Amino acid sequence: MGQTRTQALHSSAATTEWIDLSVPIYGGMVHWPDNPPIELDAIMHVERGDVATVSALKMGTHTGTHIDGPIHFLPGSPGTDAVPLENLMGPARVIEIEDPNAVRWADLRKHKIGHSERLLFKTLNSQRCWNSSDFVSDFVSLAEDAANHLAELKTLAVGIDYLSMGSPEVHRTLLRAGVVIIEGLNLSNVRAGECEFICLPLRIPGGDGAPARALLKPLG
Repeated sequence: MGQTRTQALHSSAATTEWIDLSVPIYGGMVHWPDNPPIELDAIMHVERGDVATVSALKMGTHTGTHIDGPIHFLPGSPGTDAVPLENLMGPARVIEIEDPNAVRWADLRKHKIGHSERLLFKTLNSQRCWNSSDFVSDFVSLAEDAANHLAELKTLAVGIDYLSMGSPEVHRTLLRAGVVIIEGLNLSNVRAGECEFICLPLRIPGGDGAPARALLKPLG
């Protein structure tokens, strides 16, 4: 009997292979309601007799897996191209959250969060939200009390498994403290624990957001 996809990915974890946390980009995919829809069209194609296949892609900068630039919520602030890449590469932790509504500090403190960590929150979003082609409005988000503590701890980066980290104030709190916000991860097939992490956003000068490719290698 063959392995299920989840079993195969867990097997990959045992052999320390990289796991892709990015969601696929395709026309008609789920997006934030007031953001532009995703359009992906082949304007040339070898199967139509053209010399090459070339596509046109139109999408918002906060679609799929992406990072937020400080200018997204803080007037006069830098864009995504100014975000320190070292915050997005290195040791990280996946923390599983069971609360169906929010990532709260009362839960995070049990994990003994330290200074300058990279944290990825695996919530019910990964299993529930990405399985729907419709926008899920009641997704699990980061609570303001958790954002305040993570800012105080000078967290390097924080990632969550749907299209937004939370309220505008949550964003402002994190961005003011230099915490890089990663949104749109799919953590459904990874386990909680220590890992190596890399997330590289497109280089968009002054960008309010930038699509990214995020990868994780489990440790242990």
